[in-house]
Amino acid sequence: MRRKLENFYEDLLQSEIKKPPKHVAIIQDGNRRYAQKFGIEREEGHIEGAKTTERVLHWCKEIGVEELTLYTFSTENFDRSGREQKELFDLIELKLKQFSEMEEEYSRDVRVRVIGQLERVPERIRKVAREIERDTRGNTKFKLNIALAYGGRDEMLDAAIEIAEEVASKKISIEEIDSKMIESRLSKQNIRDVDLIIRTGGDVRTSNFLPWHANGNEAAVFFCTPYWPGFSKIDFLRGIRTYEHRESTWQTTRAERSMAIIKVMKMAEIKDVKKVANRLRAYIPEKVLEEIVSEVDQENRGSIKYNEK
Repeated sequence: MRRKLENFYEDLLQSEIKKPPKHVAIIQDGNRRYAQKFGIEREEGHIEGAKTTERVLHWCKEIGVEELTLYTFSTENFDRSGREQKELFDLIELKLKQFSEMEEEYSRDVRVRVIGQLERVPERIRKVAREIERDTRGNTKFKLNIALAYGGRDEMLDAAIEIAEEVASKKISIEEIDSKMIESRLSKQNIRDVDLIIRTGGDVRTSNFLPWHANGNEAAVFFCTPYWPGFSKIDFLRGIRTYEHRESTWQTTRAERSMAIIKVMKMAEIKDVKKVANRLRAYIPEKVLEEIVSEVDQENRGSIKYNEK
């Protein structure tokens, strides 16, 4: 009975999705605590977490998400014991190999990219990462980014150093530095802006994860209490709902601000109002824009007739 109710709720949540996020980034937290809670070995907790990862891939493709980034191993994870690091790297290597050998339709559509300070991980992991990137390069329907030895602040620092060195060697000038140049140095993999961050395990923080691509894009954030191995489809769809609500509210706010800007220009020249309106066209429905411009035009004409008298 409980499972029937859960299935019903899943279907309800999924039916309500109108415009899913293009890029979802997930902090997979809680494998160790899950293992402790259920009295199983820590390694088994990581294995159960890997099963959740496979399910999430299916869910993303099912609702129309186009890119998924998984925080698989952070730079802070190097503080863990050598034994646990080995367990994690063994599992990562296994899962990458298994994915490259899968014959399912969804895996053939996925382009896998590995981001982070790969020089810090074992050579066997780098080798598998290079192979799966090479083998999936031609896939275009879905992008899976695996963040290994990744830290957002380190990534931004490396980009700053690289640009500073190029300025010092006069390869580029300070005037040439812009957001596009910085972004090109942050990741050679062309990651799009993040729309939604999901974090499991109960912690309410984004832990140095994709600061440029997420914070810069004002991504929605969904924190939930289940440990990663217990993360369900209902939890995932609730995260998507959070994004849609956040996006709807933000679009409304931007439209209201944009309309206010135009309305304070009512006595300005109609050509100036039209210029501003064109810049704000992405944030205001076309019909509303036409009404505002028409209203300003009529008021200006009325003012001119009054002055002529």
